[in-house]
Amino acid sequence: MQKKRKVMSLVLSIVGTFLLLVGCGNTGNQSDRPNGENTTGKLKIVTTFYPMYDFTKNIVQDKADVTMLIPAGTEPHDFEPSAKMIAQIENADVFIYNSEEMETWVPSALKAIDTKKVTVINASNGIEFIEHDEHDDHEETEEEGHSKEHHHAVDPHVWLDPVLAQIEVKNIQEGLATVDTENAASYQEHAAAYNEKLAALDQEFKEAFKHATNRVFVTQHAAFAYLAKQYELTQISISGLSAETEPSPAKMAELTEYVNKYHVEYIYFENNASSKIAETLANEVGIELAILDPIEGVTQKEQEAGVDYIQVMKNNLEALKKSIY
Repeated sequence: MQKKRKVMSLVLSIVGTFLLLVGCGNTGNQSDRPNGENTTGKLKIVTTFYPMYDFTKNIVQDKADVTMLIPAGTEPHDFEPSAKMIAQIENADVFIYNSEEMETWVPSALKAIDTKKVTVINASNGIEFIEHDEHDDHEETEEEGHSKEHHHAVDPHVWLDPVLAQIEVKNIQEGLATVDTENAASYQEHAAAYNEKLAALDQEFKEAFKHATNRVFVTQHAAFAYLAKQYELTQISISGLSAETEPSPAKMAELTEYVNKYHVEYIYFENNASSKIAETLANEVGIELAILDPIEGVTQKEQEAGVDYIQVMKNNLEALKKSIY
């Protein structure tokens, strides 16, 4: 009897060991695991929207698993995460976002997760934000200051300046290095290589606009203030920081007068939002429409076709050349 018990104990031990090995060896897709459990052994990173995703992917390459929280085609300005998305952040090793000015929901979301377990990286840390005057986008500030009716908002679109994008890449790289020391040298190397590409992109913009005498462009969405500041251009926007903001009739009349007075030939709208407002003004004054992409939502199909941050910025450069010459 005792011998039979020993044999049974040995059999159970072997079966238990086998099941344990099978379980450990299962490295299926993380999305198939309960609660997003990490089974690959790699750092699990959740980013908010496309520029943060693309910058991070260029830094980590195959050393970490990177996902994007906000689906392509979703307007990031008005986005609110679901409970499932909050759980996705909770189950990550690292959470990366652009800024509280862009992802306004982040402070409340972070209260719902254990930030001792999840490393949070603010990619825009150290960048000085531009205050946007919602009342009037093209008149100069009066000496006595704006009237009380003016509404001020912080412009969050820092990633659209290739120079500030380099700061964001550096912030992400340094944050990841503190979490994953084993791959810190690799992250530093990849970030430096990517920032060289961004520096080359910056040089392309500088060269293109170096001798331009016409330095004004008109947009539907006031997303390009940082780019304009970097290259000494002037952005005039129909609506404010949100692409869907309806301008007042008085604002439309002012813009119509401006377009006619300064012989503006193009109005830029973004491909991720309705062009109705831009079309209204374009039809009224008889000028053309062109696309300036704020790169807030590059689709999976576009990514598979080779579209990325740098490619879209080069497309934006070619589009701006229609107005800046």
